[in-house]
Amino acid sequence: MSTPPNAPKRTPAVLVISAVLVLEALCLLAFAGWYGYELATSTPLSMGGAVFTLVFAVALAVWLLAVGHFFFRGYRWTRSAAVVWQLFVVIIAVPTLQAGLVLAGLAMLLPAAAVLVLLFTKPVLAHTSRLTDGAKTF
Repeated sequence: MSTPPNAPKRTPAVLVISAVLVLEALCLLAFAGWYGYELATSTPLSMGGAVFTLVFAVALAVWLLAVGHFFFRGYRWTRSAAVVWQLFVVIIAVPTLQAGLVLAGLAMLLPAAAVLVLLFTKPVLAHTSRLTDGAKTF
């Protein structure tokens, strides 16, 4: 399989960001599976709210898988999606750390911080600065 001539070069930073995004999506899918199991085996206070939460978690995981895939391919819109998602993860990680769940908090905070830093490096910006036609834009 040959790569197209205008395909972006994948640096280690791009690989790390893509891997973290996909791993976060898989963790979110695992949470949705656990949540669905708990929903099926117990009675929630609000069935509508619980089902909405389950559907939302699955939809968010699928979206995050798409972001990781298209980031790997070099699409520029994925930078903003990745930044927003990592900021949400930081917003969840900080109270988790404050609640005394240090391992869980660090497991969320450290990959999110690494992605946030790597997203603004020159190689990553160069990787994601193309449109579908190959023209460089910011």
